[in-house]
Amino acid sequence: MKRYYLYLLSALLLIAACAEEKQEAAEDTSSTPEITLSPLTGSPAFADATLSLTSATPAADGNYDFAFEVQNYELGAQTESNPVNSLANSGNGQHIHFIVDNSPYSAHYESSFSTDKLSEPGNHVVLAFLSRSYHESVKNLAEGASSYVIEQYQVGDGDAEEVDLSAPHMFYSRPKGSYKGDEIKRLLLDFFLLNVDLSPDGNKVRATINGTEFMIDKWQPYVIEGLQPGEVIVKLELLDADGNLIDSPFNPVERSVTLEAATEE
Repeated sequence: MKRYYLYLLSALLLIAACAEEKQEAAEDTSSTPEITLSPLTGSPAFADATLSLTSATPAADGNYDFAFEVQNYELGAQTESNPVNSLANSGNGQHIHFIVDNSPYSAHYESSFSTDKLSEPGNHVVLAFLSRSYHESVKNLAEGASSYVIEQYQVGDGDAEEVDLSAPHMFYSRPKGSYKGDEIKRLLLDFFLLNVDLSPDGNKVRATINGTEFMIDKWQPYVIEGLQPGEVIVKLELLDADGNLIDSPFNPVERSVTLEAATEE
C-alpha cells in the first residue's frame, strides 16, 4: 500500500510539473507579438502628380546626370498624412525614389542629380517614381499623368540583353535600411508594379516576413507590425493565378533590414 501511494504521489508531481511547463510555454508564446500586415490608409492621393524625364546624360567622371520634370507635386515638402501612420519619415520631405536594376533605391529631393549607379558595364533598368515624405510611392499609371519613369541604358562596350519593359515587373521599395526606437513599431511595406494587376482570383504578391507568409491581392501600401529588434528578412514574390513565379529578372527579391530598440539615456 505504501508503494502505491508513492507511485500516486510521483504521478501527481509529474502532472503538476507538466502543467507548469505548458503554462510557461503559453506565457512565452503570448509574450512574442504576432507579425501582422494591414493596409495603410489616410494618405493623400496626389492623383494628378506627374514625373517625366527630360535628360539622362553620361558624365565625364563615369556618372550619369539625370534631370526630371515634376508637376503637381512639391519635392522637399512634408506630406500631410493621417497622424496614426507613425511611420519612419524623411525630414527632408517628399522626394524621388531612384532604383537601378531593382537594387535599394536612392532618395533625391531635387529634380536634377548625378548618380554612379550606372557605372558598371551592361544593360541597366532605371525606375524612378515620386515618393511621399514617409516613403510611400505615388502610384499614378495613367498615360500623360504618370508618377513614374522607366528606362534602360546600355553602358560600356557590347550589347547586353535588354529587358522587356512591356512585361510584368515588380520593384521593391520599402522597408529599407535600419529603424530605431518607435520607428520599429510600424514598418511600411511598399513595392511598385508595372504591366500587371493583382486580384483575389488572379496575380498576387507573396510577402514573407521573418518566415511569416502573407498573400497580397491588392496593390496598395501596407504596414508591418509585431516585429522585434534585430534582423528582419523580407521576401517578395510576384505570382500568377496558379501560384507560379512570374518571369522577370527582378522576381523574386529579398532584403534585410535592421531594427534597433531605443537606448536608455
